[in-house]
Amino acid sequence: MPHVHRGAELVVDAKNTLGESVVWCDRRQRIYWTDIEASSVWEYEPRTGATRTWPTPARVGSLAVCTDDRLLIGLEKALGYLDLTSGAVIPLVDVEREVPETRVNDGRCDRAGNFVFGTMNDTHDGRALGAFYQYSALDGLRKLGLPPVRIANSICFSPDGLVMYHCDSLAREIRRCRYDPNGATVRDDTRFITLDEPRGNPDGSVIDAQGHVWNAEWGGARIVRYSPRGEIDAILPLPVPNPTCVAFGGAAQDELYITTSRMEMSPAQLAANPAAGGLFRVRLPVRGGHAEVFASSTK
Repeated sequence: MPHVHRGAELVVDAKNTLGESVVWCDRRQRIYWTDIEASSVWEYEPRTGATRTWPTPARVGSLAVCTDDRLLIGLEKALGYLDLTSGAVIPLVDVEREVPETRVNDGRCDRAGNFVFGTMNDTHDGRALGAFYQYSALDGLRKLGLPPVRIANSICFSPDGLVMYHCDSLAREIRRCRYDPNGATVRDDTRFITLDEPRGNPDGSVIDAQGHVWNAEWGGARIVRYSPRGEIDAILPLPVPNPTCVAFGGAAQDELYITTSRMEMSPAQLAANPAAGGLFRVRLPVRGGHAEVFASSTK
């Protein structure tokens, strides 16, 4: 039987419409995430409990920390830097300008410091228009050879960096493939898991030091830990229905941070789930794999 973890606490009552893409900055000892629909980036400092937000010129689907006081951000149709000191956004590269229906969605750094992200069909008309990409300071934007998707999600990497996990959220399964960070190539793409409950969809994922996948289950009110064999190892129930993304943080990398959403919830549902859209945290007996940092320099 899967182990059930409890004790997820609300640490920031952010009331995000669509909180997403949570990531830990080890150097600054802070958590960053985006509220996509509010076009804003959030910061939380656990030591003091202080929060801060930055407005952005477009919705930010995903982000990554850098080695300096910047974040790499995936805007709707571009990647750019957010300067955390000035708040300025510096554009880097366009993304799918020729496909007006899509926007940047989930993303995460690979073990080599490249940013891997996907796009989604923002019209929600059922067409698989999204794709997966790798961006690096050295090689720029390169498309990965994976099938088109409706909503790219669940991007994360095995501890050795040679296996990439990903999904189309609407397919209700997570897939994995062999991944070469240097050549930005993939092969042997296969199904990893299919969700065991009919109510949820796979959203953001992260991998711990043991190579297990922690997946936020949108609509499932839970986080599920899968073994490398694809078996459910642990379940973390949540007091809100729509978790969106997960990240390990804290000085010991033993705290799991969870973003959530209030999107598409009725007034009655919001009244029953007042913490929806908040940032949650739970301490675990396992640790994260590594601090994810974008290699913003080619040196």
